[in-house]
Amino acid sequence: MSAGEALFRPVRAGNAFEETVERLLQAVRLGVVGAGERLPAERELAERLGVSRVTLREAIRALADAGYVESRRGRYGGTFVNEVLPVPPSPTRERDPGALEDTLALRHVLETGAAELAAARSLSPADRRHLTGTLAEACTTSIDDYRRRDSRLHLAIAEVTGSASLTSALADVRMRVNQLLDEIPLLEPNLEHSNAQHEAIVDAILAGDPAAARGAMAEHVEGTASLLRGFLE
Repeated sequence: MSAGEALFRPVRAGNAFEETVERLLQAVRLGVVGAGERLPAERELAERLGVSRVTLREAIRALADAGYVESRRGRYGGTFVNEVLPVPPSPTRERDPGALEDTLALRHVLETGAAELAAARSLSPADRRHLTGTLAEACTTSIDDYRRRDSRLHLAIAEVTGSASLTSALADVRMRVNQLLDEIPLLEPNLEHSNAQHEAIVDAILAGDPAAARGAMAEHVEGTASLLRGFLE
């Protein structure tokens, strides 16, 4: 299997936009599609990735906004990799080569466990108001304040588990995740998708369905992981 075949294989349905961005970024950053070269035609690429053309266009638009590709019209048009690729912002501190996967693994365990535990508890009316209130704030906030509201919702889920130790551990890993997220652009389709996933997570918790809450959270954090791997690895 060639590198192009490996990268342009079908993505999983749960995080189609995020994984499409990841695959395209990998193809560009690894030189599978070199500077100045054209990506496969939209129809072909959508079929190979197993995504809708709408999802593919959103992913390409996100990469264009981030400075990786440009779309050209006309007979010889298409989506082309820019001759000069953007330089990611320098992290505030040198990152250990394994730090990204270490953070993502820890986040997955803590976040999915917190969602499952929250759904298994008998929540008080105050707990329920706390979850619905922070969810509403995350879904309606401006893009400039999104990261803070997003973090607050995830902490609220940990808080309603009743475990102070879990809440503290999740707060620590969230700080690490936010430092990584600050190094990549905010993509509006991802924020819309994240809000829908947030609603699914909170709905499952409020319904007292631990398996559904864990599954919804796993899908959510893996979407973020796909973007981080795509931009930072």
